[in-house]
Amino acid sequence: MGCGAGSIAIPLAQAGHPVIAADFSPAMLGTLDAGIEYYGLEDRITPLELAWDDDWDLVGPVAKAVDVAFASRSVTTNDLKGALAKLDRTARRRCAVTMVANSSPRYDPHVMNAIGAPVTRSNGFVYAFNILIQMGALPQVTYFESPRRDTFDSLEAGVADFSRMLEHGNEDKIDRLHDYIAQHMIENPHAGEPGSKGVPQGRYMLDHIRKVRWAFIAWEPVSAPRP
Repeated sequence: MGCGAGSIAIPLAQAGHPVIAADFSPAMLGTLDAGIEYYGLEDRITPLELAWDDDWDLVGPVAKAVDVAFASRSVTTNDLKGALAKLDRTARRRCAVTMVANSSPRYDPHVMNAIGAPVTRSNGFVYAFNILIQMGALPQVTYFESPRRDTFDSLEAGVADFSRMLEHGNEDKIDRLHDYIAQHMIENPHAGEPGSKGVPQGRYMLDHIRKVRWAFIAWEPVSAPRP
């Protein structure tokens, strides 16, 4: 299990064994605590406030503490090699990370291309793969896509929502964005139903499904257990 998109390291164990769920955000850990209490999992899950830049020897799980160490969409750090090494030293059997494999989930490449707004692709997963090779690992990569439906209640609300994508020199594309949404907004047949985050869906949506591509990278730990 994890603490959500901001999860930093999620070491897992076999069924019946404890799980350490780590995140740098006290608010996210508060949500996890509420879920643990609601489902009565106090003896199964141990929350831990932990960031990539922390000294894991002091505040993190000890070396080879878990069977599997997994970081879900959270390897955002200036020291990618150090982060991967920390996961590696924590796990006995398996490590894995999930990283975006195209543009940031903040963007809709279909819309951005249609209005002539350039989007930078993320190559972090390529760097991670190469770093693992240099570490002596044999990483395996699997790609998958997750669909996103952005809904809104009016043209103005849609433009306001999608305008978050117009940054880094694309701010002047707001009129094109307005015209695109006006031409491609359709009725949402699931309006009012809970969305992906539990918020009721809006009355309208675009006529295409936004897809985010991810790279799932897994490897067997290469670091030796400490004596």
